[in-house]
Amino acid sequence: MKRIVAVLPALALSACVVGPNYTKPTMPVAATGGSFAEAGKTAAITPTPLPDHWWRLYNDPVVDRLVTDALAHNTDVRIAAGNLERARAVLDEQRGARLPTTSPSAQYTRGQANLASVGAGALGTGGTTGGTAGAATQQTFRYNSFKLGFDASYEVDLFGGITRAIEAARGDVQAAQAQLDAARVSVAAETARAYATACSNAAQRSVALDTVQLQQRTFALTNTLFDAGRGTRRDVDRADVLLAQTQATIPGFEAERRASLYALAVLTGLAPEQVDAAADACKVPPRIASVLPVGDGAALISRRPDVRAAERTLAADTARIGIAVADLYPKIQLLGSIGLNSQRGSQLFKGSAVTYSAGPLISWSFPNQTVARARIRQARAGADASLATFDGRVLTALQEVEQALARYAGALDRNAALRRAEASSSAAAKLSQLRFDYGADSFLLLIEAERDRASARAALAQSDAAVSDAQISLFKALGGGWEDAPVPARREPVTPTP
Repeated sequence: MKRIVAVLPALALSACVVGPNYTKPTMPVAATGGSFAEAGKTAAITPTPLPDHWWRLYNDPVVDRLVTDALAHNTDVRIAAGNLERARAVLDEQRGARLPTTSPSAQYTRGQANLASVGAGALGTGGTTGGTAGAATQQTFRYNSFKLGFDASYEVDLFGGITRAIEAARGDVQAAQAQLDAARVSVAAETARAYATACSNAAQRSVALDTVQLQQRTFALTNTLFDAGRGTRRDVDRADVLLAQTQATIPGFEAERRASLYALAVLTGLAPEQVDAAADACKVPPRIASVLPVGDGAALISRRPDVRAAERTLAADTARIGIAVADLYPKIQLLGSIGLNSQRGSQLFKGSAVTYSAGPLISWSFPNQTVARARIRQARAGADASLATFDGRVLTALQEVEQALARYAGALDRNAALRRAEASSSAAAKLSQLRFDYGADSFLLLIEAERDRASARAALAQSDAAVSDAQISLFKALGGGWEDAPVPARREPVTPTP
């Protein structure tokens, strides 16, 4: 035992950690610290850093409340939080490998045994028992056995296999944390999107209803003129077609509005039928009138959780190469056992009942190391794939932001043009109505003016929805919203009020 204890410091000093040491990879592009390419093409954005809670830029308490509820109770966020806790438990398990394994035990046995083939001469009496000399004699006896034991083993991390396993588990924990943040980014954006979609469909439905009222008056006027002999049946039919086409759009807007409300309820951890009352009453989609703060490329890369998750996965896979390399070398375990063993409880704690053993155990897969070397190649290939994944995440992040910026700028330009078109078509329709009332314009011109106004109003309402959607897509691509998030928790079922 003394020799083993004396050897331990030498083993600790000579220990080395095999496998490559991880270094953070360089960015796959050199211009990640600059401004975005689309930044100079529109005045709608600013390089000001993105705020942590970007949805508060809408200055809408309903949006703030819904996103906060979703971050706290959404099932995807809770799943990611559970995966994080599991990764932390695995890390604790790997750290436990640095400590000795101990196994105390206690046992009591009451048994019966038979001894056969005992010769008469071996009985120690020199005589026989009920038979000829040398005949087999059967003996039966009962016995007690008392045992107390303590076993211990310790693996010497001579080549760093345990160290690399801890590094890999730590990387997995950090990747799981980033994946939780990525889930929060997605949930915050999709919650705001579902609310905006519900409001946008309500707005488009309202525009369609207003247009229907105007067209109903025109249709009634057409019937009156026809009955008075100042119109034709063709005029009546055309007015009816225009009215029916507008009425046909209303059920679709209402259906999509309700579908968005159901999705919003599920995103916040509620049953679909538990529609939020404030969202149900929304009629105008949220929109940020000021310029949007987007930051720059360097801030984007450091903020995007998927990029961070890919980088931490690469670190974990690099450590797994070291785990595989360590299998090429011997494993050394220090084993020790001490116990007490007697047939009587009163003798259990006497010196004669003590048993012990101690010594090292060396195991080594040699010379056949085919499996170990194949696992090294597997680990290196996995690390190469993780590096490519990291590069892809960085490029995808930059791509998504540039695309979102381009689409947002296009949506704003289109919205401005449609707003002018709606104002002009409304003025033209009013003028055409006055000219028709005084007999200066034909009914055909009035119908065309109303059709133009209906189309312009519908297009503008659709464009307003597209602007809101483009804003939210941009915020999602920027990767914010995970900072200072609430702790995920299961939402208790809400009992409906009778």
